[in-house]
This record gives sequence, C-alpha cells and structure tokens, in this order.
Amino acid sequence: MTKNNRLTLYIMLSMVLGIIVGYFINKNATPEFIKDFGPKIKLLTVIFLRLVQMIIAPLVFATLVVGIAKLGDLKTVGRVGGKAMLWFVSASLISLFLGLILVTITKPGVGVNLGNTDAEGVKDLMNKGSEFSLAKFVEHVFPRSVFEAMATNEVLQLVVFSIFFGVALTHIGKKGEPVIKALDAVAHIMLKMVGYIMNLAPLGVFGAMCAVIASKGLGILKTYAYYIGSFYVGLFILWLILLLVGYIILRKRLPVLLKRISNPMAIAFSTASSEAVLPKLIEEMERFGCKDKIVSFVLPLGYSFNLDGSMMYMTFASMFIAQAYNVTYVTQDVGMQITMLLVFMLTSKGIAGVPRASLVVVLATCGMFKIPPEGIGLILAIDVFCDMGRTMTNVLGNALATAAVSKWEGALEHAPHHTHTEHPIEHN
Repeated sequence: MTKNNRLTLYIMLSMVLGIIVGYFINKNATPEFIKDFGPKIKLLTVIFLRLVQMIIAPLVFATLVVGIAKLGDLKTVGRVGGKAMLWFVSASLISLFLGLILVTITKPGVGVNLGNTDAEGVKDLMNKGSEFSLAKFVEHVFPRSVFEAMATNEVLQLVVFSIFFGVALTHIGKKGEPVIKALDAVAHIMLKMVGYIMNLAPLGVFGAMCAVIASKGLGILKTYAYYIGSFYVGLFILWLILLLVGYIILRKRLPVLLKRISNPMAIAFSTASSEAVLPKLIEEMERFGCKDKIVSFVLPLGYSFNLDGSMMYMTFASMFIAQAYNVTYVTQDVGMQITMLLVFMLTSKGIAGVPRASLVVVLATCGMFKIPPEGIGLILAIDVFCDMGRTMTNVLGNALATAAVSKWEGALEHAPHHTHTEHPIEHN
C-alpha cells in the first residue's frame, strides 16, 4: 500500500472512530461534560487547520507569481486566465441553476418546524453577514496591504496582488530572475512542509467528527434527513455533469485524476475545509501531469472563483428558508430567483478562507430579498454535514478545471509528473 493510500485509510478510520466515540459520549455523558468536551476535542482539528493555514499565504503568493513568470507574457496570462474563467463561470452557473431546480422540485422547506431555529448561532452569523455590502465587497477583493491579506488568509486579495506582482516581475526581465528563483525555492519549501502537516490529518478528522456527533448526536441527521438527502442528490447530479465534461476532455486520464485527488477529497470531506487541501492538491495535480505553471496559476484562481458545491448550496439553502417561511414572492417568481442567482455569483467570490462562508453569503442575500434572516438558524445544526459534501465538490471542480485548462494549453503530460518535493528546482 502506498503512503498516499495509507493516509486515506487512516483518515477514513479516524472519521469512523470519531463518530463512534462522539456517539458514545452523546448518549452516556452529562450535558455539562458534553458542553465542555466538544470544544476541547475540536482543538485537534484547530491545530491541524492552523498548521495548514500558516502555509496558505506564502504558498499561494509564491506559486502564483512563479506560475505567471513561467507563462512568460501578459498575452499568455490572459489566454490561460480566460480559459480558466470560462470554466469557472460555466460551472458556477450550472451549480446555481441545478440547486434551484432541485430545491424547487423536492421542496424540503415546506412544513418545516420553525421551532428548530438556532438563535445563538444566527446572532453570531449576523455579525459577520452585516459586513457584506457593495463597498465591503470591493474592499474584500482589493487589498490595502498584502501583509494584512496574508495575515487573514484572504485568498482573493492575495490572488489580485500576486497577479500584479507576477506581471510586473515578468516585464522587468533579467532583473527579476533572482526573485523568481527565490520564490520558486519558497514554493518547494512550502510543499515539503505539506508532507509533514498531512501526517496530522487523521487527528484533525477525528476531532472534527467526534466534536459534532458528541454535541449534536446522530438524531439530528434523522430530523433533517430529507433536507440533507435532497442536497446530496443535487451534489450527485452535479458530480455526474462535472465528470462527464471531464471525461469528454480527459478521456482515459479521468480515472487516473480521480485516483490522484482521492486523498485531498477525503481530507476535504472529513474536515469540511477547502484550505486544508490546497497545498496537497497542488502537489497531486503536478503528479497527475499538469505543468506547474498552469497549476500554480489556475488552482489559486479556482479557490476564489470556482466553488461549485458552495454555489449549489447557496441557492438550496436560501430557497429552503423561503419555503419554510412561505415567502411566495421568491418561491413563485422565477425572475426573482434568477436575480438571486446572479447576486450569489457576485457575492460568493473569494469566500474559500472564511469559516461558514456560504452561510454568511446566504444570510446577506436573504436580507436583500426580504427572506427572514433568522431562518438561517434552521440549518445551522446540520450545516457541517452539508459542508462536508460541498467542500469535497469544490475540490473536484477545481481539480477538473486545472486538468482541463492544462489539456487545452497542451500542458498535460501523459507520464507521471514529478512534484516540487521530488526533484531539485528547475526553471524554464
């Protein structure tokens, strides 16, 4: 068994063990013990995620700048970026409309008990949701300080700065070569650190599953089984569409890609964190055969513009709340629903690093369309179970986008491609 497969197995075992231990504590411990236990066991997850987060900013900056420098000129950057954005926008629209169609057919919000609202959780989210406005959105995209963007892991702001920096670096010619070599070395170091940190993934997964089952119990799944089931049916259909398009482009290479990304997807599902797998995903996409310059450019962009699972969930959750509160001018007006989808397309960009970001966007958008914002409390308790599926879908979508752009650019090798961690630094 390879090291990669062993890690995936350990992650799955940790997830099962976390569920068992969490269930045992939920059934046998006192409420006081459970309240104290949840946050403490979740520290395992916090440690793992923080270790990953500490390398996100330097990794995104170094890989994106070097990727742009290797692409060579602004024309190539524009061409590759254009192809990537074509995929991102198309996939986002498909995800949004699929979520809307499915939630309209299944109607999971009709007849929901409004007494299940989590008032405390809503209060916390509303503090975050109040930050969303056109002015705040613009501030969210354009950094006032690259160091502030790095400190807060604002991926979209880092992407904006890195693109400007990379283009400028390319244009100054030979003077910029030492900087390119230095940043390439930084990327190598960051990817080497990934290997060390990923060994702690099973502990992070155990803590995440144990904490949520201990505090919520398995009974919460039964209460919201129809809602969760409807959403996962939507994800399954979205997967079929993405994989069909992936097969048309990649043909027999598609199973190889899925095998490569199985480990990042397992981590994404069990931790419900897109950030947790970005470094590992970069490594695996290069091993699959994508040229490093394409991976370094497309993947960070995808983390801001290509969140297929999250896009579907936003329409699903907002329509669920509208159905629960019988907001007929939304549930029965197709024009209003399409307007809401376009708002989601705009407000959802750059949310990958924000905890419960999808819910924050849903909360802000619900307010714009006069859907009761307290309705978000209906889905807070089970959001983590939906988050697992949508995060894994985000990873699949970004891997397929990167592979597709590589194929279109003639930058997809058939032989296994060595990663940054496997060979000395090379330059084009």
